[in-house]
Amino acid sequence: MSAASTGHVVVIGAGVAGLAAAHRALARGARVTVLEATDRVGGKLLPGEIAGLRVDLGAESMLARRPEAVGLAREVGLGDRLQPPTTATASIWTRDALRPMPKGHVMGVPGTAAALAGLLSAEGLARIERDAGLPPTEVGDDVAVGEYVAARMGREVVDRLVEPLLGGVYAGDAYRLSLRSAVPQLYQAARTHDTLTAAVKSLQAKAAEAGQTGPVFLGIEGGVGTLPLAVADAVRARGGEILTRTPVSGLRRDGIGWRLTAGDRTLHADAVVVAVPAPAASALLRAEAPAAAAELAGVEYASMALITLAYRRADAALPEGSGFLVPPVDGRTIKAATFASQKWGWVGAEDPELFVVRTSVGRHHETEILQRDDAGLVQVARHDLRVATGLDAEPVATRVTRWTDGLPQYPVGHHARVARVREHIAKLPGLAVCGAQYDGVGIPACIASAHAAVDQLGGDLTGVRELTANPVQSLHGGAGE
Repeated sequence: MSAASTGHVVVIGAGVAGLAAAHRALARGARVTVLEATDRVGGKLLPGEIAGLRVDLGAESMLARRPEAVGLAREVGLGDRLQPPTTATASIWTRDALRPMPKGHVMGVPGTAAALAGLLSAEGLARIERDAGLPPTEVGDDVAVGEYVAARMGREVVDRLVEPLLGGVYAGDAYRLSLRSAVPQLYQAARTHDTLTAAVKSLQAKAAEAGQTGPVFLGIEGGVGTLPLAVADAVRARGGEILTRTPVSGLRRDGIGWRLTAGDRTLHADAVVVAVPAPAASALLRAEAPAAAAELAGVEYASMALITLAYRRADAALPEGSGFLVPPVDGRTIKAATFASQKWGWVGAEDPELFVVRTSVGRHHETEILQRDDAGLVQVARHDLRVATGLDAEPVATRVTRWTDGLPQYPVGHHARVARVREHIAKLPGLAVCGAQYDGVGIPACIASAHAAVDQLGGDLTGVRELTANPVQSLHGGAGE
């Protein structure tokens, strides 16, 4: 029998990955302790309120086409609160107008130029058509999304659509982000087709054959931020222990197990799951896995902030739809806006006399805007909303939520870094890692990572191998996702 099924498993970190790992380890029969440095569970999932309305102050939706997040929500009693968006009609704010989000693309890469008509210039559309006549491009072991797509279809498709879509997921730079890790399905298709157009059409044909129905994204009534709270309750109900305000300062091998130092406490574990962001994981692993620690120390993060505003319906109105994305090339400050009361029925029903808008600012290496105080961020958000939509009313309430180093970056070669980390970790029995810095930043990816980590402790490497070969693609689901 493995340590993960008979002994004491300590999970370091109580974000959604750590809690999912604890939940799975308990189901495998282990005794579980979760150690969290901050005063709350949930990590980047944070429920809150504004003007008396419940809202998400972190991620607000989860990909429904993967089973992990929806499955976990149902397991912990949230199945009847899962809700699709009321509207999925979004826009791109570009070239001084709100333009309908195109259909018929894969993460912004179109199957035909016509799919982006109305968004790109005539020259940009003509450049897309040239892809069919270009010689094949070798993507090799990896390539930057923006670099590859621009070479095939021109920079305009990257700057006006691929960039804002990827920026909404990673707050990163499309010209640095890895095609293999950030858009893995497209990477695989690009390796077997002579043109990018053909690669996109092959993915669209596969999707049509699969006949997937139902929403792409789901939210939870009361906020996606309630998911980790429910998982934490389920962990406690099964006998698991969750200790907040308990930072771990030491992790060392102790015979066949592990010794953890947390404040003035010493804990002994048969197995450990490290489910904290890369910098903290690097510090913890330095003593026993220095090579893995060095790799994790190289993971870069982007910071961002969410500005949430509540308005009286009697004072103002919004355009139809769920919100809009903003290409950096247009020089605006906000990068996205979500009309939360129109996107989520439960938000709109909280108080019919109010509506809520979420905006986000901050991209990788774009730190100047985040140095402004809360009032300054509210001011720039209101300015851009006014220019984009005409919304000029005074909000009845505002909230600024800062996510410093909130989103790990997936540059070219990220997959190889992750493989090296896991190779080093595999040399240490009873140790596994999981979280957003490995196989995808979305909620399903974090949960899949957690499940694979616990299975690895039990000797089952199927999940780890699958994730290493096929990262979970994260799609844009709203401002700050």
